[in-house]
Amino acid sequence: MAATNGTRSVQVKIKRFQPGEKPEPYWQEFRVQVEGNDRLLDTLNKIKWEQDGTLTYRRSCAHGVCGSDAMRVNGRNRLACKLLMQDLGSRISVEPMLGFPVIRDLVVDMDPFFAKYEKVKPYLINNEPLPRTERLQSAEQRERYDETTKCILCGACTGSCPSVWANAEWVGPASIVNAHRFIFDSRDRGGAERLQILSDRTGVWRCRTIFNCTEACPRGIHVTDAIEEVKRAILYGSTEGD
Repeated sequence: MAATNGTRSVQVKIKRFQPGEKPEPYWQEFRVQVEGNDRLLDTLNKIKWEQDGTLTYRRSCAHGVCGSDAMRVNGRNRLACKLLMQDLGSRISVEPMLGFPVIRDLVVDMDPFFAKYEKVKPYLINNEPLPRTERLQSAEQRERYDETTKCILCGACTGSCPSVWANAEWVGPASIVNAHRFIFDSRDRGGAERLQILSDRTGVWRCRTIFNCTEACPRGIHVTDAIEEVKRAILYGSTEGD
């Protein structure tokens, strides 16, 4: 245990891209002293603050809530703030998520991702007269869509999806997860509209049920299962949940 949690040296290989300075992406290696309970985000901070101030990446809450520091680590999409160095070995590769245009180093362009998210109308739609109190739900009705409320829009699922890599127009798993959250909300009345959006050629049918998205999700959402439920809702016409 002492050897796992003590100070040790690790090699971190980072894929860099600095437009205007170097035309092509390249790999750069750094040697860093880390503690076992350091997170990868701590290690990136050490590199930036102590070795190369030009290293660029996103970070914010550092507690796995904002989703801003999603990146590809040893070939898998992860949140840097949730990865302990003791679980990563002595040689670590870090690169931007696949399927996104790279702006600089580990920072990717999320604008197309959020445009697809907005396309599925990820908000409650209900034009019925306002009730005198809040719109009530049973525990069972809430449980129907509870899991998909956990999405933090980090893009890890989307960046792990081969269908996204092959077709930039596909709406992607994160958007479908957020559509699911409202399609099966008993208070919502926009389910049919969302299902129509997701039934076209860039919608749910491009999912190949590979489960990369589920494996990548840092919140433990069963993304592929949610996509399958939306497919069944399109086929069988259920829009408000059970």
